[in-house]
Amino acid sequence: MTGHPSTDPLTAEVPAADLVRALSSGGQTVATAESLTAGLLAATLAGVPGASAVLRGGLIVYATDLKETLAGVSADTLATDGPVAASTAEQLAVGARIRCGADWGIGLTGVAGPDSQDGRAVGTVFLGLSGPEGTEVVRLKLSGDRWTIRVSAVRAAVTELLRSLRSG
Repeated sequence: MTGHPSTDPLTAEVPAADLVRALSSGGQTVATAESLTAGLLAATLAGVPGASAVLRGGLIVYATDLKETLAGVSADTLATDGPVAASTAEQLAVGARIRCGADWGIGLTGVAGPDSQDGRAVGTVFLGLSGPEGTEVVRLKLSGDRWTIRVSAVRAAVTELLRSLRSG
């Protein structure tokens, strides 16, 4: 890198470089299972030079059936709780971590709009974070248009993983 500022617009809006540095310094890796963000989180991380040392990969599970077949969310969870639920985000995070062989897994599912989905309001997002010490889920209530909600979900995911790395 020549010292020029990043030209990647995603990394300008999200502390992705901080996350890549933190994971790299700890010798840890991350993988994603993304629904509403459809790969935006993984793409944001990949925009940081050196990301190849920490980003294992990601699963884009936009369709409900792929949440089960690719990420390992149980059919019972999907049938009972639905695709936009805390339990689904938790299983997405675990699935990403296990299936991609990473230290950390991030699962994102939610409603970007313009209409509600399965009784969930636009801006409802569940963020699952699975790591060496277990799995947690954060429920987010985001506002804005589809793009703003999706970028806000990515920012929240990066920020939450940074928080976990710094507190661990």
